[in-house]
This record gives sequence, structure tokens and C-alpha cells, in this order.
Amino acid sequence: MIPRVSTDAADIIGRFADSLETAPRRLAIEAGQGRRHIGWFCTYTPLELIHAAGFTPVRLGGMGAAVEQADLLTPTFLCPFLRQAVARALEGGYDFLWGLVQGYTCDAACGAAAVWEENFPGRLFHSLPLPYNDSPASREFCRAAMYELLDKLIAAGGVYSDEHLEESLGLYGRLRRLLDGLQNPRARLENGLDASEVLAITNAVYTLPPENAVALLEELLPLPPAPGPKKDGGVPVLVSGSVIEDGLVLDLLEDCGGTVAADDLCSGSRGLYPLDGEGEAPMDRLVDRLMKRAPCPARCRAEDRAAYLAGLIEASGARGAVFILQKFCTPHLADLPALTAALKGMGLPSLLIELEETGLSEGQLRTRFESFFEMLGGR
Repeated sequence: MIPRVSTDAADIIGRFADSLETAPRRLAIEAGQGRRHIGWFCTYTPLELIHAAGFTPVRLGGMGAAVEQADLLTPTFLCPFLRQAVARALEGGYDFLWGLVQGYTCDAACGAAAVWEENFPGRLFHSLPLPYNDSPASREFCRAAMYELLDKLIAAGGVYSDEHLEESLGLYGRLRRLLDGLQNPRARLENGLDASEVLAITNAVYTLPPENAVALLEELLPLPPAPGPKKDGGVPVLVSGSVIEDGLVLDLLEDCGGTVAADDLCSGSRGLYPLDGEGEAPMDRLVDRLMKRAPCPARCRAEDRAAYLAGLIEASGARGAVFILQKFCTPHLADLPALTAALKGMGLPSLLIELEETGLSEGQLRTRFESFFEMLGGR
């Protein structure tokens, strides 16, 4: 897909939405034309290295697949996002993949990657071990892990050079900056975007070739807001949690009197920071950025997460927190008592929303949101 130049924000937003909705079919067509896609689940996957070797990284998801099919290969207490992704693969929706690379984070995602290798086609399957602490020895371990992955990428038909990695680092750095600008609450309001629209754009970005995503975002950000009614600013809250594919939960949050003042979502801002790594050589910068990532509950202590969220709340003026988690998401749920206690110590209430594979109970969720924002002094 080669983006066409547009002066209409609504047109570009619609093109992102179409790209997301048609992703399985579009990606299969691209594969038939010679593009080689590598699937990934977790933002700790080194997309720049995969891209530098001549592949296109694609974030996998369920996209509304009938989750019952996943019962053949996964337990029912696995997170719905991963079960739906497996169900989509069972439907043949990911047969175009060249392979799958999973940065080691939660056990569920790594287990899903193992299920993938045993049951679905592909030429490359790799679970990437990553250190939990930042030290000279950890960085050497991480560097060795990058070269181990690179060897597999080359064996699977990739072609690599440091110059290619330099270009990929620049491209993905530009992409992160554009997404950072899009997801900034003030910039989002200036662009007239709802939180659910930003989510859809972000999810679509990771199904597109990065150069195409950059081109579309560079068209979108300078444009005036699309015409039409927009939600009024509501009670500012921090939204934190795991992967969200359906933006309905964010629409309900805004409809019921809230506004997303800060974002710590796996499918939102968490994977963006730091925007770039430091170092002389391109591999140094790739490793540096991975070692300095914004804290993920699967890879850090709860107290580190609490301090990080406190900083987001202070900077944004959020008056509470809404945790939106995939049901059975062990890392997030394990952190939750410590995080809610830390927020309570700051005088801030919180609300937990669990996303189930059967979808949202809209009426029940609306009632919970309305009560929460009324408690915070909203309408």
C-alpha cells in the first residue's frame, strides 16, 4: 500500500481503520507479492533488527476471531487476546507469516509462541531471551541475544548490514516520535481525535510496513481536525493495562465523563519509550533502548511500576486511574494490589476493567464508569 497525499484528516483516519479491518487479507496479498512478514506479540521484540534483515514485522492479534477454536490448543484460563490470536491462526488467518519472534515477557505469550511453532507454518520461530536488570553483563547478554536472532533471520533468507540497521533505527525512531505526538493528550485534543481513534491508528500502524505508517502519520498530524461532533473534556484519568483491540471501552470511558490524560497501555504509549537508544554503533543503540524500556509488569518490580505511574499522574494531572486488563493477565493482576495501594496513598481512586473473550457488557460497564467519574466530581 502506497499512501496517497490527502488534506482530509477523516480520510486518513479512515485509511488507518480500513488497514486494520482488512489486515489479514491485505497481508496475505502482500505476501503473495513477495513481502516477508514476521509476526510478534510483545513490544520487547526488536522490530528494527527484523526490518534491517529484510522482513516486515507485524503485530499479531485476534481481530474478533471465534475463540472457541482455540480450546484445541490453549487452556481457557489464558488471556483472551492470545487465545483469539491462536484462533485466528487456526482459521488460516496467519498462513502468510514467514515466522514469529517473541521477546520473552509473560509466560502466556511465550507459551502461545511455542504453540505457534508446533502447529502453524513458518520458516523462523524464535523466543528472544532478555535480561531483567541493566548492567554491563546484562548488556553483553542482550547483545549476544540480538546476534543469535540475527543469525536465524539470515538463515531464514534475510540479508543484513549495519547500514540497514542504521536505516531501520532511524525509521522506527521517526515512527515512535509520530505516535508519541499522536498519543499526547493535548495534541490528541488539538487534532480532534477520540482515544479510541488513536488506539485504532496505533493498532493499524503495527500491521503496516513502517515506511507507509510513517508517511500516513506525517500526513495526518499537521491537518486540522476532522469535522463532526467530538467529546467534551471530562475527568482526567490515567489508563493503564495490557493489550486493547476494541476501542469500545475507551469510547464508553469518554462518553461517561472521563478523558485519557495519560496512557500506560501495552497497545499504547508503553512501547514507545525511550524514543531512541544511545551509543556509537547501531547495535549499541538497539541494545541501549531495550535495556531502558518503560517498565512492563512482566519485566520489573511492582514498586518500579508504582513510581512510574506516579510520575505519569503528576505530569498529566490525572485524578484517578482506570486499569484495563485482559482477563487472566497474570503480570498485570499480580502488580495490581501494590499499584492500587500506592494510588490510595496519593489520595487517588482506581477502577479495574477486565476484558473477556465474550466481549464487553456495555450497560454494566457504563454504570461502573458513570459511578466512578461521579465520585471524582464529574458530571
